[in-house]
Amino acid sequence: MSDLTPRWLRDLDRLLPIRSQFVVSGNIRDSVLSPVGDGWLQVPLLRALWERLKAQGYGYILVYDPADGLRVYPNEPAVVALATQIHELKLQDGAMPMGLESLTTLRRRLAASRAARGALVLDFASRLARAPDHLDAGEHRFFVAAEKLSLSATPIVPKPPEGTAPATVPPEPTLSSLPLFNPILWLVNRPQDLPSWFALDSERIAALIVGRPDYEARQAAARRLVALLPGHAEADAAQRAEAVRRFTDGTDGLSLAALADIAQLAVRQGIPLAGIDDAVRSYKVGATDNPWRKDYLRDKIRNARAALEDRVKGQHQAATKTVDILMRSVMGLTGAQARAGSGRPRGVLFFAGPTGVGKTELAKTLTQLIFGDERAYIRFDMSEFAEEHTGARLLGAPPGYIGYDAGGELTDAVKERPFSVILFDEIEKAHPRILDKFLQILEDGRLTDGRGDTAYFSEAILIFTSNLGIYVDDGHGNRTQNVRPSDSYEVVETRVREAIADHFKYRLGRPEILNRIGDNIVVFNFIVPEVAVLILAGMLKNVTRRLAEEHQLELVIPDPIRARLLDLCTRDLSNGGRGIGNTLESVFINPLARALFALDLEGRAQVTVAAIEERDKVFSVALR
Repeated sequence: MSDLTPRWLRDLDRLLPIRSQFVVSGNIRDSVLSPVGDGWLQVPLLRALWERLKAQGYGYILVYDPADGLRVYPNEPAVVALATQIHELKLQDGAMPMGLESLTTLRRRLAASRAARGALVLDFASRLARAPDHLDAGEHRFFVAAEKLSLSATPIVPKPPEGTAPATVPPEPTLSSLPLFNPILWLVNRPQDLPSWFALDSERIAALIVGRPDYEARQAAARRLVALLPGHAEADAAQRAEAVRRFTDGTDGLSLAALADIAQLAVRQGIPLAGIDDAVRSYKVGATDNPWRKDYLRDKIRNARAALEDRVKGQHQAATKTVDILMRSVMGLTGAQARAGSGRPRGVLFFAGPTGVGKTELAKTLTQLIFGDERAYIRFDMSEFAEEHTGARLLGAPPGYIGYDAGGELTDAVKERPFSVILFDEIEKAHPRILDKFLQILEDGRLTDGRGDTAYFSEAILIFTSNLGIYVDDGHGNRTQNVRPSDSYEVVETRVREAIADHFKYRLGRPEILNRIGDNIVVFNFIVPEVAVLILAGMLKNVTRRLAEEHQLELVIPDPIRARLLDLCTRDLSNGGRGIGNTLESVFINPLARALFALDLEGRAQVTVAAIEERDKVFSVALR
């Protein structure tokens, strides 16, 4: 049987002869694997600690916490009687109220006691001081006394029981005859929950960090837990082994207690052995329903290309690439080339190309297609995160900084809506240090905020947009146009991809970000005149629909007027579809609103645009 004992317990064994106090931090509320018979059992940390100390010859543990006071562990008559006799305890219902001064006295007595080996665990030690760096007088005396005791305490050998005759021949050394400290263990969430000077100024105080369980620990727990799932008894050895592997792979970074919760969740929801991935996903994202497995979504995606091209005109290549990635996401094949399971996002898209060609519109259309509402996407304008300190807004401030307990805008949004499309607009404008955080999202599909809460991106589609490659630096600090509307799509795609690679590899020095994005770069083409005609027609259709909705009024736009608008709105296509819309607003929508405002619409069901006139660069519309 392999040794799955956590490192912090092994370090405790090693350091007991030379260290009198231990600050135990990290994953202290998790279960711990402890040997039982031929296997390993998940037990609370205190139980695992007791089993380890008992093997070293310790007779009891005293446990103190600020809420309940002092108690003896384990709560067994012989152990309680031993500790009560040695320390003259007055327990009521198994506990004894105690203040900091009395606790200081108890610590000194324990450190010097040779009646039996014992340990003191200060549980919830993070709550002993209201403000670790601003102690009141009583708290200050308490910690100074603890620091002094760490330096003055000595390792002890318990006295032999009374009536034992002295040995004529020195006995062989045993655990009980070796000098060990009667230790004090401080259980804290973070080391900084204690005064900063406390552990730094004493060599006798050791730090033990309880880490998250490694692969072997999770695997041992998974073997025991999958036996609880429906269908385990009917499964063969290969199916059971596969379930253990998927359970272990899918819970990287989770605690053993979380694994137990996942198994309980699966049992209560009737999730079978073969569906362990669903149980893990449900636990991570906090949702039992999985939209990605709905039949209606597959039906929608079958006709997705036509729907995308109807909304985003002239971007056939971009629509095709997007649909391919979407199909891969729905089939659960994202990252399928990797041997182990992955929590990567369902899909990653990098939309690049000129301004106003439909990058954001395609993201909205994709959201409408998947979730039925184009407003259901989560958008972040990355130009707002150009400074390094703004990362605290996006991801949460680090512990100890103002506002760290508020979480981050991104992590909170994903926890609230794990099934979503997340748009990072103009990603090249974000500070490079903020971009580093996307490495973890793209690789592992998770991000931890300043509160220590983890947000999972495994059910989200991430879309980055960028204008990189349209203009480049000529080497003299001047921006020059890299691609032009007259260039073929093949030329545009090649040059834009080269510019994106140059930006991430050489300017930012972060090729790993580009490597995580992979071949998911979708390059949009310029708006050509043939496409501009379609875009303008769609915009005019929207104008007439809006007028019908707002005023139950039919707007008739004769062909000559449409031709005039086409000439006005498509003279300059450098700003793409957005430029067409801005021009249409100036030359038609604003003067139309003016003309309608002056017209008596009572009883009218139709108006016709008779003319568009311009005088001193001011447009007006004549209606009849």
